[in-house]
Amino acid sequence: MRTGRLRINQLSPDGYAWYLAYLEALDRKDIEAYGEFLADDVVLQMNNDEPVHGLDHVKEGLSMYWQSFGDLEHDLLNIYGSDSAFCLEALNHYSTLGGEEVTLRAVAMTDRNADGLVTSVRLYTDVSPLFA
Repeated sequence: MRTGRLRINQLSPDGYAWYLAYLEALDRKDIEAYGEFLADDVVLQMNNDEPVHGLDHVKEGLSMYWQSFGDLEHDLLNIYGSDSAFCLEALNHYSTLGGEEVTLRAVAMTDRNADGLVTSVRLYTDVSPLFA
């Protein structure tokens, strides 16, 4: 994960530490570790795809998606909001299965419940260059 370009961070120190751990699980593509951050009733919305409802379905879908590319590294630009509802603007650095490096702009909006678990993620990015 890269944080050197982070310009605005509106999370508290604890919220930021939590979010870094969350993103590190994503960057490792560690579905079990990532699942620990999610509520049972989590909803994942990626672009214009149908939302995926429920922890098991989200984990299953992400596990399959993560097999379609090599590495992932988040490069944080801005984080707006509060510890319970925030928006990340980032550059996501991927490697294709063929080893090519691809960088994509992305925005992710995340909501957390009173227990600190993620209840909703809405991710917007054009992944077509990753699979071109």
